[in-house]
Amino acid sequence: MSKKLRTKDLVKLGWPKRAAGLAINVLATRFKRESDEWRHATLGNLLAHPDNFVSDQNWGGVATALGGRVPEEAGSYITPGILKSPGDFSIFESKAGIAPNAVQQLYDAMRLPVAAAGALMPDAHHGYGLPIGGVLATVGSVIPYGVGVDIGCRMCLSVFDLPGELADNDQSRLAGILQRETAFGLQTHDRANDHPVLEDDTFQLLKTAKALKGKAARQLGSSGGGNHFVEFGQVELETNNAFGRPAGSYLALLSHSGSRGMGAKLALHYTDLAMKECRLPKHLKSLAWLDLAKDSGREYWAAMTLAGDYASACHDDIHQRISKALAEKAMVRVENHHNFAWKDRLPDGRDVIVHRKGATPAAKGELGIIPGSMADPGFIVRGLGNPASLNSASHGAGRQLSRSEAKNSITGASLRDLLKERKVHLIGGGIDEAPHAYKDIHEVMAGQQELVEVLGVFRPKVVRMA
Repeated sequence: MSKKLRTKDLVKLGWPKRAAGLAINVLATRFKRESDEWRHATLGNLLAHPDNFVSDQNWGGVATALGGRVPEEAGSYITPGILKSPGDFSIFESKAGIAPNAVQQLYDAMRLPVAAAGALMPDAHHGYGLPIGGVLATVGSVIPYGVGVDIGCRMCLSVFDLPGELADNDQSRLAGILQRETAFGLQTHDRANDHPVLEDDTFQLLKTAKALKGKAARQLGSSGGGNHFVEFGQVELETNNAFGRPAGSYLALLSHSGSRGMGAKLALHYTDLAMKECRLPKHLKSLAWLDLAKDSGREYWAAMTLAGDYASACHDDIHQRISKALAEKAMVRVENHHNFAWKDRLPDGRDVIVHRKGATPAAKGELGIIPGSMADPGFIVRGLGNPASLNSASHGAGRQLSRSEAKNSITGASLRDLLKERKVHLIGGGIDEAPHAYKDIHEVMAGQQELVEVLGVFRPKVVRMA
């Protein structure tokens, strides 16, 4: 290019500032090698005919920001009140960028008549309903796909009063503990532990939950597939770390998993119910909501709460088993969840439901863990309570390659070389979870300095995945 286009150049040509910024981002990430002529012609067509680009994989978010709309299907029933253009929301970007299709998904969500506020975290990428890394506040309603299929998925960190160097020097023993004391995917433990969550009254009062109690009991203390893990690593605690512990390196255990088969079944049941009760245009149907003033909405809220408690119980079981195998008690425990909905109040006084789909709660003073990948560091953080992010932060690094893209472009040799370089012992896992498939966690953290402060760093060393 003879001259690099900037947001202010497009604003001078009549572009709204938000849409201009998104367009510049698309050019920089998706069309680096196109000619000046192609760029100017495409941008001119976008500005003049945004409707023609709304469904485009690259330009959809920009087109929507320009007021473009998907023509509604003839004869389809549309819930009254779908907005022609979305309300404002915040985008917290990092150098790694956010894919336009993820931005478009939050634009679509902000067109709902129940939408009150929204935010996009720097790890955001395309998902179902809301994007992963999307935060949405609604009035009087909850969106099952805004919570996600893995209800209450969470992070849990135990820090032991043991030297962090054990994660490097005692990997064989630690790997053996993980192999004996964890179960993934379709696996379950030979002997399940009892847990108070199985006595929750919701299992008896809610028909959908009652039918799943047996599955929940069998899977208690196990982890899902995909990006779920249990791993030993080194935690470096900073001074003034909020735990009253001396600064230094400690052995730590980090787990990531959710509500297993029970949560998935509940999510799909209530998503199907929402789509029947709240009929939306085809491209918006995954955003169907349940009215919390109706039995269906109250039922889902009870089911979601139970699934979240169950996910926490699974982590509690995992950490108890491994602490017993280590003959140690955790001196620090930090746990936070995502894929959930919370009752909250906006600064303007409105009572809302805040959905965090793949986003970490980050109210002022709230502790959490933001992981990187199987070979990249994670961070212990304390929320700064930023209202623009709806008191939220990223839940990880965020994917930059889909699973199929990762399998087609990353080699086993490159993954093995990286693990060897970082001194990471991997049990299970696959190419689709290689660090190369994720954004740079350091860039993501740099993009949310207004959202959290870092209290410590976790470096994975012995990792087990499905």
